[in-house]
Amino acid sequence: MTTRRHFLKQLSAAGLGVGALGAYTDLQRIAAAASLSGPVLKAPGEDYRALICLFMFGGNDGNNTVIPTSATEYPQYASGRTPALALAQGSLLPLTTSNTPGRTFGLHPAMTGLQGLYNAGRAAIVANAGPLLAPLTRAQLQARSVPVPPDLYSHSDQQAQWQSSISDGAPRSGWGGRVADLMKAANTTNTSSTLISVAGNNLFGVGTTLSSFKVSPGNQFGFDFYKGSASTDPLSKAITEQLALPSANLFDGAWKDVISRAIQNQQILASALAAVPPFTTVFPNTGIGSQMQMIARLLSARASLGLKRQVFFCSLGGFDTHGDEQLGRQAELLGEVSAALTALYNATVELNCADLVTSFTSSDFCRTFPSNGKGSDHAWGNHHFVVGGAVQGGKMYGTFPTLVRGGPDDTGNGGLWIPTTSVDQYAATLASWFGVGTGELATIFPNLSRFGAANLGFLG
Repeated sequence: MTTRRHFLKQLSAAGLGVGALGAYTDLQRIAAAASLSGPVLKAPGEDYRALICLFMFGGNDGNNTVIPTSATEYPQYASGRTPALALAQGSLLPLTTSNTPGRTFGLHPAMTGLQGLYNAGRAAIVANAGPLLAPLTRAQLQARSVPVPPDLYSHSDQQAQWQSSISDGAPRSGWGGRVADLMKAANTTNTSSTLISVAGNNLFGVGTTLSSFKVSPGNQFGFDFYKGSASTDPLSKAITEQLALPSANLFDGAWKDVISRAIQNQQILASALAAVPPFTTVFPNTGIGSQMQMIARLLSARASLGLKRQVFFCSLGGFDTHGDEQLGRQAELLGEVSAALTALYNATVELNCADLVTSFTSSDFCRTFPSNGKGSDHAWGNHHFVVGGAVQGGKMYGTFPTLVRGGPDDTGNGGLWIPTTSVDQYAATLASWFGVGTGELATIFPNLSRFGAANLGFLG
């Protein structure tokens, strides 16, 4: 008889262990997708909404993402970023912005896909957003008359503040998780699939009663080595025998139950996704492209999963550009972001659910306006994108800062912009579109009442 010790030795020989087994328990109840036979198109009046957070880890340089191009503002930009960081005006991708009279803007030259979506009215920009405890001016900051979030310019702290929308304490949950907690009742048959991460662990998807389950961007789910035939495969035989052993205690029984469900669910999910026909949409062959492709495949299963509300998390790292690699590295990363967001939007059009899916970006912080000699350092307020069929696009929301060191939007003289839109307002606008009622916003965003507009208007 195979003992637990012998079983673990066999797993070790296969390059796996208990930790690896536990990592795949997040697939529970995805089995409802087994009946999937192809992309599910939107039915008339379909009650479904999905939010997709794309987090850019490291702090994206928003100053070189959205750039003013008017005759007065571009020279301010160029003089402040010269010589190391300024992008040539002729290289910028022009934006057709309908609500900024007298001001013109361009995108980083690597973001051709997002330029097309923006000019087609399917993407919007939220300018100069960041964690705040209350509306804040330069004079108030310098007089210290209004509190500011703790540990500004810290990667871990500002990541937590962006993902939780709680800037005055140690958050235990993310705002995506809290929104999912509130809306999970809409998913009557499969609440486990309300929160999905294709980028591992994150605070954004941690709720009070729900947590993200994690899905690999590829088709490897961890128990692919299990062939399901104890008569022909020795490892499958060892696993089957171990799971069939009598349990000496509750913990052992629970452990076996978790592993059994994980094996069953990964097989069903793999089978279900294998039945999804390829998209006409071509996804980029990048990490974030693969994550978006998996999200699109899961979106196509929404009806089979019995889902009406879903929250997704994906991410891309590498934006902490202190050194002389900044221009080249950021161009590569922004190109990946733009291509992935564009492919996902095109896939939602193909699936006839573009108006039911909204993607948005977040990041630790912006970067300093002047160069540190090679790259740039940590800053504060930043610019972000919202993409989807329901987006009131071709517009800029919030207030674009004055790009002058020591100017009205600078914390001091270092080119660190004070946010004029709070994370709370940004997130609450997304949550409202998702279906969170006005009276429930205060529960999810406890600091929202400190700011004037609870809804920025970028979603219809």
